[in-house]
Amino acid sequence: MALSMYQVSVPVFVRGLKVLSELLKKAEAHVEQHGAVPDAMISARLAADMLPLAGQVQRASDTSKLSVERLTGVPAPKFEDNETSFDQLQQRISNTIAYLDSVAPAQFDGSDERAIRLNFGGFPDFTGASYLLTFALPNFYFHVATAHDILRNQGVAIGKRDYLGAYA
Repeated sequence: MALSMYQVSVPVFVRGLKVLSELLKKAEAHVEQHGAVPDAMISARLAADMLPLAGQVQRASDTSKLSVERLTGVPAPKFEDNETSFDQLQQRISNTIAYLDSVAPAQFDGSDERAIRLNFGGFPDFTGASYLLTFALPNFYFHVATAHDILRNQGVAIGKRDYLGAYA
């Protein structure tokens, strides 16, 4: 059985975003338990030249929704990248998942051969399949993993099982 572009994108992005949501819940509980300042966690970074936690969530959201838009032509919602609280980050994740869930599998028909050109970074032209497998998914997981690592670095009690998420 061949996998479809839909199967390799939307459910994967949704799962990753749900994992990210659970990580944020644990971070918020950590902040409350330790009497910490939420903004300190949300603005934490691993290195000076890396995005903070909020930026990692924003880029995971953007990567997933813009990837689906590029593959299907279904316009993705635009977000302002102005989230400053756990609630706002959770709302962004929820809004992203709602968009992803609104795109039907049939809208991915032919997307594996669709020409994809990014207007940043000097990347080569992609087919839809090469874009999804060599750029979109690795980029998405980079931001989810970096968010996880920022939280670990800030003392949140999470590990590999939290990164992998729950299985049905």
